[in-house]
Amino acid sequence: MKQRVFSLAIGLMLAVGAAAADEATLTLAKKSNCLTCHGIDNKIVGPGWKDVAKKYSGDTAAPAKLATKIKAGGKGAWGEIPMPPNPALKDDDVKALVKYILELK
Repeated sequence: MKQRVFSLAIGLMLAVGAAAADEATLTLAKKSNCLTCHGIDNKIVGPGWKDVAKKYSGDTAAPAKLATKIKAGGKGAWGEIPMPPNPALKDDDVKALVKYILELK
């Protein structure tokens, strides 16, 4: 019984920690103006993040590709409207955004 309660407590702490991390990443996305052009569930100017997650699902090179796209900008993967570069974003922030996007379902 103690093991079961302990496992439940650990699971709850992990879930709360994940929710806090998600909230922090969304705050970062808002502060960095990502959500001006990208919806989570829908296209705005650029693709919705869930569509990005679906497109790159199973692609082991996706984190590096997306990090480069965020930092350097780009055009052509989702149409002709260019994504502006975000060179001022810290690498750790870019990694957090990419991780969040790719984990969306």
